Amino acid sequence: MKLIKTILFLLILALIAIVGYYAIYPDISRLKRENPKKTSFMEYREEEWRQQGKRIRIQRKWVSLSNISPYLIKAVLIAEDDKFWSHQGFDFEAIQKALEKDIKKKKFKFGGSTISQQLAKNLYLTPSKNPVRKLREAILTWRIEQNLSKRRILELYLNVVEWGEGIFGIEAASLHYYGKPAFQLNPDEAAHLAVILPNPRKYRLDGSSRYVEKRAKIIYDIMVKRGIVEPEYEDVMKDSGEE
Repeated sequence: MKLIKTILFLLILALIAIVGYYAIYPDISRLKRENPKKTSFMEYREEEWRQQGKRIRIQRKWVSLSNISPYLIKAVLIAEDDKFWSHQGFDFEAIQKALEKDIKKKKFKFGGSTISQQLAKNLYLTPSKNPVRKLREAILTWRIEQNLSKRRILELYLNVVEWGEGIFGIEAASLHYYGKPAFQLNPDEAAHLAVILPNPRKYRLDGSSRYVEKRAKIIYDIMVKRGIVEPEYEDVMKDSGEE
């Protein structure tokens, strides 16, 4: 009994230490004016490649939010975090649904992450999904929301998120997949790029993935319904039943 109490006491001390550290470090306020050079997630990938004997170099090119296609921004928000502008860093409804899904499958993946949470993970943490990492992520997410504007959070996220093997940020992704800068992406390209974000090293954009094509069409259709995209003449005629 004494041993159990000692272990619990040490665990509580460890949690307090984690909360105390991440409540102060790193200096998130610097991100208001400075762009991150290399993220923790990038360093994690580089170590992974080194251990696997792979010679992969990170491709990335910073671009301002104003130089990113509005279709891409809208598509990513629809796919990843539709309540981004209204929540304070956490979408508790999405977290609840993710937990219910995990319980049914008896696998805890800690889903339902917002863009702010994903930014915290990319900047400072790793892909690990253990409870301690999620606690760190929660603290950092809260601090990100307190220190940065929504526009800056979105700009940072779109510039650091992984979009393929060695590909980080939307400008590098747009050049790699479509041979054009991010501001030139059309609605269909934007929808496809948004779809692969959850697992960009698994999902393919060459038309061979039924999941990617189906999901991209759903996102595209949502953009049409919301007036973000003007539907093609042929699609309008088809929907109206006219030949």
